[in-house]
Order: sequence, then C-alpha cells, then structure tokens
Amino acid sequence: MVQPTASGTPADDSSLILASTSPYRRELLARLGLPFAAVGPHIDETRREGEPAEAMVRRLASEKARAVAAQHPSAWVIGSDQCAVLDDTVLGKPGTHERAFAQLRSASGRSVAFHTGLCLMCIEKGFERTVEVPFTVRFRHLDDAEIEHYLAKEKPYDCAGSFKSEGLGIALFEALEGNDPSALIGLPLIALCTLLREAGLDPLG
Repeated sequence: MVQPTASGTPADDSSLILASTSPYRRELLARLGLPFAAVGPHIDETRREGEPAEAMVRRLASEKARAVAAQHPSAWVIGSDQCAVLDDTVLGKPGTHERAFAQLRSASGRSVAFHTGLCLMCIEKGFERTVEVPFTVRFRHLDDAEIEHYLAKEKPYDCAGSFKSEGLGIALFEALEGNDPSALIGLPLIALCTLLREAGLDPLG
C-alpha cells in the first residue's frame, strides 16, 4: 500500500512517488514543495561481480524506480541509490560504532568519492531517465579522539561513509568537490529538478 506523505496527502497513480524509505531522501524531496508519497522498493541491492560503482548506482536507481512504478504505472516515480568509494573499496553503511570508526580512520587525510544514481520514470508515458551524479569529500587528518567525539555526537551508523554532511560531519572535512551538495546526502536535487522539468513537472511552474 502506498503510504501518505508527511502532510497527509495520499498517493494515487497520478502522484509523484519516491521509491525509498530513507528519511534523508524524504527530507530532501520535501524541499521542492511538491506533494509526494514514499514507498519502499524492496529490491536486491547486491553489487554484481566486477560492477563499477557508477554503473551499480545507475542500475539500482532504475531498479528501485521500476519496482514501484510496476505497481503504479501512471505515477512519476523517483529512484535513487548511492555508494561511497575509497580507493577501490565500496564503503557501505557501517551499522555499528566499530565499523564507523574504522571507516573514518581509513578516510582520514584522504578523498572519498560518492556516486549517486537518480532515475525518474513513468511507465504509462514511456518516460525513463537515469543519471549519475559524482561528488568528492576530502577529509582532514583526524585523530582517534576526534572520530570518537564525532561518532558519540551524531551516531551516523546508517550513512554510507559514516558521517552526516548536513550536521556535525561538516567538521570532518577539508573540502567538498562537486556541483550538487544535496547529492552527498542521497538525492541530487539539481539533477532531479532538471529531470522533472523535462517531464513537465517544473517545481517552479
């Protein structure tokens, strides 16, 4: 069943639907002021053997959108997926304090590349666009006490890379490099607005 938005607006097959249960993505999409519902896509998010990070996030964004669009063929459905890469290693959501500490210690003084896939789809209209938005975070040299203090304050255990850039995590960085800071949080709004305009759903229209 499609869940109502925070404002209580129910979804129907002409609605905008976010194929995600992420509170961060819901908060980002709400910034555009468009009524929407959020629906979990329930897909297998396993990375394929040898699959590049950029290809993986594009594929998963499309699969998430398609899983929800199949149940709501007249709806405009947004799918998004993100991964963080340090050297050739994909950093998942840490889940625990120990893993988060290890991720941040490994990232200290180095750059982590974030790849965010975005898909907008409407089956009935034959519309599907998928893009990938890159973003790079350069970490300061962090000592163990700083890492422990940060984790105790923000507990970012459900965030790839073990930080929340919209919160205290900004204090971990030396620089942010990219065209769309919202991509770092999980939903690239600049790219999304471009796709929405192409679909005739201009947030400023």
